[in-house]
Amino acid sequence: MSALRNEHLSYSRLSRFEACPLSYRLHYLDKHTAEPGVPLSFGKALHAVLERLLQEVIDTEYAGALSEERALQLYREAWAASGLSGLDLFQQGLGILQDFVRQQGRVDSRDILAVEKEFRLPVGPFTVLGFIDRVDWVDEETIAVIDYKSNHQLFTREELDSSLQLSLYALAARRMWPWAKKVRLSMWMLRHGVRQETTRTEEQLDAALAYVETLGQQMEKAESFPARLNPNCVYCDHRRNCPAYAQALEGQRDVVCEDTSDLESVARERQEVAHLAKILGARKAELEGVLRAHLAEQVELVLAGTRYRMFNTTSLDYPLEPTVAVLARATGLSREELMQRLASVEKKALDALLKDAGKRLGTARVALLKAELDSLAAKHHSPRFWAKEVA
Repeated sequence: MSALRNEHLSYSRLSRFEACPLSYRLHYLDKHTAEPGVPLSFGKALHAVLERLLQEVIDTEYAGALSEERALQLYREAWAASGLSGLDLFQQGLGILQDFVRQQGRVDSRDILAVEKEFRLPVGPFTVLGFIDRVDWVDEETIAVIDYKSNHQLFTREELDSSLQLSLYALAARRMWPWAKKVRLSMWMLRHGVRQETTRTEEQLDAALAYVETLGQQMEKAESFPARLNPNCVYCDHRRNCPAYAQALEGQRDVVCEDTSDLESVARERQEVAHLAKILGARKAELEGVLRAHLAEQVELVLAGTRYRMFNTTSLDYPLEPTVAVLARATGLSREELMQRLASVEKKALDALLKDAGKRLGTARVALLKAELDSLAAKHHSPRFWAKEVA
């Protein structure tokens, strides 16, 4: 084997190479300056706040409720250092941290084993370096490994159970706390106030080790690093230096299916089009953002033969009780019948109400209440096309 190109491996290095070899080369081998996007910077700011908030709990041997005021102070500092801007995004972060503090409830420094814990895991000829956001003591034989995520979407069960990141954390935790017979793994989804939990079997951990060693060897032996268009290209911190991304912005195509009876060809073109659509959609939103900023100061823009304006659309929401009263008088139908036919509760509004109620009732009671309400809901099913890359 040639001399190692990496001083160490990490989940970030492995996942970047796995997703796009060119991005890996630009970042780790060519050392290009990264241009992190808003989602990554926002997530780092939240992580910085949570790390300091809980490290202070450990340092002061504190037991009790976390301070929303202290969380806000730390958030302001992290926000200023991040270079982020925008009231809406700032409010999102503030709400996320307020919900975290309330959901966390009482903390005890004795129950927090580590925050931002560094580990070095030997895997064949490699050493995997990483940091675990948080490790909690559960009982005499159990620890909980927690990773904070600011993703907009929750993970599927398949994604959670096959996460290489969590497998590496499980392996590292077992080495650092050998007394723990059980290791619980969870992604704390900050935007949703949900902890998605999973575990690992011995077979899964063995497979993860073998995969990391294999992938590490691929990284060292690689002679070419091709770009690989994927749904995350729009978030890549090296997309400005990627010829494939530039070609995607120009709408260039590599795959065109001539025979729709060839399903393999149909699927390949469909995947390429899906990736291009996401990249072009993100670029369209970026350009529209520039135009919107100018339209905030003037009525209209006429550019490149197109007229741009901002306008308000109108939708109607009918107040329930007055509407039912008018219909009852006009139709002769009873209030009960009208309510049965017209009234329903919007899920988003219900979720917001339950989230607010959780501040008073507690997470456990709200979970039971939601289960009871879900049993009353009418369920409607419609066909939905789903696709996920497997290689």
